[in-house]
Amino acid sequence: MTRPRPRLRLPSAEALAAGGLFLACWGLVHRWFWASGQLVDWPTYQAYGDAILHHGLVPYRDFAVEYPPGALPPFIAAAPFGDYAAAFAWLMAACGVALVFVVASVRPAAAFFVAVSPVLAGSLILSRFDLWPALLAAAAVAALLAERHRLGWALLGAAVAAKLWPLVLVPLALVWSARRGRGWAALAGAAVVAAAFLPFVVLAPHGLWSSLHGQATRPLQIESLGAALFTTLGHPQVISSHGSQNIAGHGGVATAFAVAQGAVLLALWIAFARGPATRERFLRYVAASVCAFIAFGKVLSPQFLLWLVPLVPLVRGRRGAAATVLLALALVLTQVWFPQRYWDYVGSFHLAGVVLARDLVLLVLLAVLVLPFRVGQDRRAS
Repeated sequence: MTRPRPRLRLPSAEALAAGGLFLACWGLVHRWFWASGQLVDWPTYQAYGDAILHHGLVPYRDFAVEYPPGALPPFIAAAPFGDYAAAFAWLMAACGVALVFVVASVRPAAAFFVAVSPVLAGSLILSRFDLWPALLAAAAVAALLAERHRLGWALLGAAVAAKLWPLVLVPLALVWSARRGRGWAALAGAAVVAAAFLPFVVLAPHGLWSSLHGQATRPLQIESLGAALFTTLGHPQVISSHGSQNIAGHGGVATAFAVAQGAVLLALWIAFARGPATRERFLRYVAASVCAFIAFGKVLSPQFLLWLVPLVPLVRGRRGAAATVLLALALVLTQVWFPQRYWDYVGSFHLAGVVLARDLVLLVLLAVLVLPFRVGQDRRAS
């Protein structure tokens, strides 16, 4: 018997209200204390977009690009406009509203957390492109839940091509689709990734490899858990490389965190595969996998928390409520030092304890998502 496929819901009144709230919060973050001391990334995006659109240069071959090929569309889309910063901000606002609608299609109440996320995240949300891969990844999850497997895998492939972190969702999605006899749909995701990467593999293999290798070999970024331990408990040397401020030396610690990251992710994937592939477990392990990737990573830029914004509130019950509160706390703690006091932290390790506290909150969030509850609690949560 063919399983009926639930339809993806059109934006409801709740979704529209949450979308309006998101735009209001987006506007608010342009004012008050958020308007001063911003640290922005859009000039880098503008340089990429101008080089491609106005000068006909080939990414990875004619100039170095930090990000994967799927990140280029939003950089190029804002390039025709005279005010690149405003155009890019409006583009990210559109991604945010779309993200609200996607989350509302899965769980309407969760859309309101996404709606207030600009206030929780602060001004960094205005000039980073992370809402783009977050939207693609969340849309992939929503499509898979709605039994649109080919669409879900195509979106997941696009998310991976935009920023590599959605790779951590691939094993979970494979189990989800295979249990429903749709494992072959993963070919749609592979096709999208191939379409994004192959042109540059042919035109600029060295440049593309340098971009990917550069990300994989980064040292301990100063806001990561490993670095925060050093800045809180000691006085390490800070160096600038790979577009960020990092802790010099301590390669062994960086390797240990990379191994821990891989081990925790593998444990999560195996745990999900060994249990029932239910809707609630899928959402919980999706959020947990992304959280583990962030919490144990060698790099923990503030915008990484945006990846969790559409995923954590989809977890239901008391577990989901606790996880959402912890994510909100991590976002607010990040604003204590970023962006206004970021250079104070880099120069004198001011507020290092707050940075460490934020990183530890992420570990608690991961524990809340993965540790078993009693059977009665699990039934009530479902």
